[in-house]
Amino acid sequence: MARPRSAGESLLLALLPPLVWLAQAGLARAAGSVRLAGGLTLGGLFPVHARGAAGRACGQLKKEQGVHRLEAMLYALDRVNADPELLPGVRLGARLLDTCSRDTYALEQALTFVQALIQGRGDGEEASVRCPGGVPPLRAAPPERVVAVVGASASSVSIMVANVLRLFAIPQISYASTAPELSDSTRFDFFSRVVPPDSYQAQAMVDIVRALGWNYVSTLASEGNYGESGVEAFVQISREAGGVCIAQSIKIPREPKPGEFNKVIRRLMETPNARGIIIFANEDDIRRVLEATRQANLTGHFLWVGSDSWGSKISPILNLEDVAVGAITILPKRASIDGFDQYFMTRSLENNRRNIWFAEFWEENFNCKLTSSGSQSDDTTRKCTGEERIGQDSAYEQEGKVQFVIDAVYAIAHALHSMHQALCPGHIGLCPAMEPTDGRTLLQYIRAVRFNGSAGTPVMFNENGDAPGRYDIFQYQATNGSASSGGYQAVGQWAEALRLDVEALQWSGDPREVPLSQCSLPCVPGERKKMVKGVPCCWHCEACDGYRFQVDEFTCEACPGDMRPTPNHTGCRPTPVVRLTWSSPWAAPPLLLAVLGIMATTTVVATFVRHNNTPIVRASGRELSYVLLTGIFLIYAITFLMVAEPGDAVCAARRLFLGLGTTLSYSALLTKTNRIYRIFEQGKRSVTPPPFISPTSQLLITFSLTSLQVVGVIAWLGAQPPHSVIDYEEQRTVDPEQARGVLKCDMSDLSLIGCLGYSLLLMVTCTVYAIKARGVPETFNEAKPIGFTMYTTCIIWLAFVPIFFGTAQSAEKIYIQTTTLTVSLSLSASVSLGMLYVPKTYVILFHPEQNVQKRKRSLKATSAAAAPPKGENMEDPK
Repeated sequence: MARPRSAGESLLLALLPPLVWLAQAGLARAAGSVRLAGGLTLGGLFPVHARGAAGRACGQLKKEQGVHRLEAMLYALDRVNADPELLPGVRLGARLLDTCSRDTYALEQALTFVQALIQGRGDGEEASVRCPGGVPPLRAAPPERVVAVVGASASSVSIMVANVLRLFAIPQISYASTAPELSDSTRFDFFSRVVPPDSYQAQAMVDIVRALGWNYVSTLASEGNYGESGVEAFVQISREAGGVCIAQSIKIPREPKPGEFNKVIRRLMETPNARGIIIFANEDDIRRVLEATRQANLTGHFLWVGSDSWGSKISPILNLEDVAVGAITILPKRASIDGFDQYFMTRSLENNRRNIWFAEFWEENFNCKLTSSGSQSDDTTRKCTGEERIGQDSAYEQEGKVQFVIDAVYAIAHALHSMHQALCPGHIGLCPAMEPTDGRTLLQYIRAVRFNGSAGTPVMFNENGDAPGRYDIFQYQATNGSASSGGYQAVGQWAEALRLDVEALQWSGDPREVPLSQCSLPCVPGERKKMVKGVPCCWHCEACDGYRFQVDEFTCEACPGDMRPTPNHTGCRPTPVVRLTWSSPWAAPPLLLAVLGIMATTTVVATFVRHNNTPIVRASGRELSYVLLTGIFLIYAITFLMVAEPGDAVCAARRLFLGLGTTLSYSALLTKTNRIYRIFEQGKRSVTPPPFISPTSQLLITFSLTSLQVVGVIAWLGAQPPHSVIDYEEQRTVDPEQARGVLKCDMSDLSLIGCLGYSLLLMVTCTVYAIKARGVPETFNEAKPIGFTMYTTCIIWLAFVPIFFGTAQSAEKIYIQTTTLTVSLSLSASVSLGMLYVPKTYVILFHPEQNVQKRKRSLKATSAAAAPPKGENMEDPK
């Protein structure tokens, strides 16, 4: 069922008759066309001439893109007509027209293909048309009915022609148009092509860019369907694939102004990191871009990736080879057709009269003039002899699209053959079912063809009329360091997937190292990418510093509390655990003091026990002295608990004994000082001794004061059982390499001071009483030594507090604080031992003659002061 036409199409159909008349008038003034007689006629559109200038439709002859391609169609028709197995009994004819590389001119030419259809539709109206005088109009010979068209070359021309041919259901097969726009089957439903569309080419170029590790490129396109559509396809595919960003998309105008290409290069240099340039441009624009690059002294900076318009052609880079070194170009997979070379090189003026442009080609190819050309010969141009031979007297290289012209002709021939077999079974020649040939039916057969083409590769079409994408990839490489003697080298292929031989690539500078075309350099390990807003391929590298590590290329996270980052910050590792060990230099001073102190204390205790009933021992208050010496011993012993490896038992012992020794010592000293003070004060007022001055009372007071410490610690142990912990915050230094976990008991600095707080309170109270008792008579022999002991102890602990808390942020905190605490404890114990008991021990051991009781007090003094308890002597023996 035929598709209903739109209002626009109906209007165009109404305007076609006058347009055809104008086209015929134009053709009458033009050079004409190549005609071959046949039962079925194929149309052909070729850019035999370039675009004209100064108002002219056509310019100079195009030898390769024009004449080679046109002759390729004539060659293919000869081969088809000579093949008895293909369309038996049917001869294919042709009408080949020149498009002059201009879309509007090509449209005028293509209108001649539909003359027969239009005149056929108007036959009913012509019967009523009469010339003046009633004479019927002259009837010209009916034009050929074109069943299919081969062409055109440029995408802009094919788009213009396709819009007309579809109105008359004439299938069209292009041999060179690659614009992705032509794949739209809703607009160009009768258009097919034997070359792949640029969407495949764009996909191949995206794959190349990704394979080279580039993620930041610019695009350059000639204004028009080919360039703009190619770049648009590249941009869309790169966006969908991801990982490739477009720095700039620059369009070259159709008619560039002077300095336009220098401006293009300056714009490209606005993003100098985007060295990769994707270029969809015609040959002339490519050449002028390379020239502007050389003028800007940027040879070697840009990395060109050219489309098939560049391909492996020499003309765009002639004398600009140094700028083109390293350029990667793409070309649809093709081969040189040997049969065509033999055919074309045997063409002459005598055997090729059917090509009306061949004489012009002959003059252009051999740089001579024919007498029949109508041009007056001059002295600089020789006269053609007609005996010249192509390939011998002139350079010859088969044009790249010859293969595809031949394949397009054969595709139509195979479709007609299949259609003939289906509609005319067993019939030689055309049957009524194919006269006229229905274009819609023929299109179905064209889309179904599948055969090996002239180069041996399969020829087929998809549902949009596109051929499969098969490309060869080339790179222009210098030879022996010389760009001018270099050439294009095949480095890969693309057929739905890229196969690129990276080892075969060569670059300026380091030939083997692929240059970079990236907005930002890759971040080193341990750095994350901080993306630039709106440009996904640009970023800043931000170090994962401190205790952070690199999770992925975009994220830094902090290591867990018990870990620190690796040196390159790409992961985490356990933080080393430290503690104060027996072999540590920090442990040596306190351990030495503790050992000496214990030895001294043991000596004093042993001396006192041995001389327990001597006057000096009795005068010292034996019971409290043993309690005090026990406390001093515990103070020295706590050093070993502080150095020992923390564990549940050690932590419990630390809580209990840390404050017990000092509490016991200062409770005993406070009791002694308070007793002396009370006796002295009571003696001023009365001869009655104050209460609670007996040894038993003194012991009860001392143990009562100490019991408060013991009860508090036991309650603490019950409420919060002790255990060891690893503190990772204590030595969490700014530099993670210096970070350490500290194995210690679960005691904070404040709780540690809390253990000593009660002892310090007793110490301060004792000092107060020592100050009050400073005026007692010298006969109270222990008052002044106790006072000096307490003063010195206060100084020691006043020095301890700022040192202990001032090192809280130090990396050596565990060592400094433990050493400071144990040394302070040992010093305070040593002061007590040295002030109170060393002199007595010295006298006992070395001056036993002084260890006798002597009463020197007067009666008045004796009556004023209370008598000491039995067994006690308040005097200092002399």
